Amino acid sequence: MTSLSDLSGTYVLDPAHSSIGFVARHAVVTKVRGSFNELEGVAVIDGSNLAASTVNVSLKTSSVDTRQKDRDAHLRSGDFFDADTYPNITFASTSVKQVSDDELEVTGDLTIKDVTRPITLPLTYTGSATDPFGNQRAGFEGSVQVNRKDWGLTWNAALETGGVLVSEKVTLEFDLSTIKQA
Repeated sequence: MTSLSDLSGTYVLDPAHSSIGFVARHAVVTKVRGSFNELEGVAVIDGSNLAASTVNVSLKTSSVDTRQKDRDAHLRSGDFFDADTYPNITFASTSVKQVSDDELEVTGDLTIKDVTRPITLPLTYTGSATDPFGNQRAGFEGSVQVNRKDWGLTWNAALETGGVLVSEKVTLEFDLSTIKQA
């Protein structure tokens, strides 16, 4: 496997082979998973100095998909993402730190609606390979837990039995395939 130090250049996110999603506890007893079907991103990686690398990602809020039409419409509404007013969720790195042979911490500004807050994303480098079409690919995966209220996503409903419909804590999940640009 190629090491992180061998990855230099500009890599674009392959949306057909990548997933950026979330997991939230629903009605206290189960989890709901969702993802964004429209995403794009660019990483400029400096293998000799990973701290000089940058990552920028954008997700279309209107593309949120939890496999349930009514819930997706509610997530697109003003109660959550307000997709008509805020069409994108963005992440722009402010630092990249290598913490082991295959692990990175990418810190940056996550903007949801009109709220921007810093977040650190732990990412594991899963390897690289040349695909059958000659594209050099590199993969990364990771997850981090956040409080959705920190970004103004405060809607909820109380349950008769106690608790709330949607957890404040949400796990963000990343499974990323990138393609090196010529």
